[in-house]
Amino acid sequence: MRHHHIPAALERRVRKRARNRCEYCTLPQELQEATFHVDHVCPRLAGGRTAVENLALACVSCSLRKGARVTAQDPSTRVIAPLFNPRTQRWADHFSLMRAPKVIGKTAVGRATVLALAMNRPAVVAIRLAHMALGRLHPA
Repeated sequence: MRHHHIPAALERRVRKRARNRCEYCTLPQELQEATFHVDHVCPRLAGGRTAVENLALACVSCSLRKGARVTAQDPSTRVIAPLFNPRTQRWADHFSLMRAPKVIGKTAVGRATVLALAMNRPAVVAIRLAHMALGRLHPA
C-alpha cells in the first residue's frame, strides 16, 4: 500500500487546529504512545484532496476504523448515514461526552460514527477517565 505524503507544514497546521486531539473521539495525543494520523476526511479514493480543508487529526484507532469509509449504519434506525465530517460539522451538534466518560451520538451521523469508529472502546474510556482525573477533560 502506498501512503500519500502530507507536507510537514500542512501536518503542523492540522495538528494545531485540532489542538492535538482526535477530531472524532476527542482523545488527546498527550500520553499516547502512537502518533496520531492526519486523515483525509473525504478519502483520496473518493477524490479527496490533500488540503487543509479536507484533513483531520485522528487517533490511530479512529483513523484505521474509518479508512476510506464515508458512511455507516445508524444503529437506532438501521439507515445508512454519513460519518461525522469535522471540517463541515460541529462535534457538539452530533455528540456529547457523558461522565462515564462515553461519547453519545445525538444524531444519525453521531450514532453511526460512534459505532463505526468504536469511540467508546474500553481503552479510550480509560484514557478519558485519566484525563478527567487530571482536570484536562470536562464532560457535559
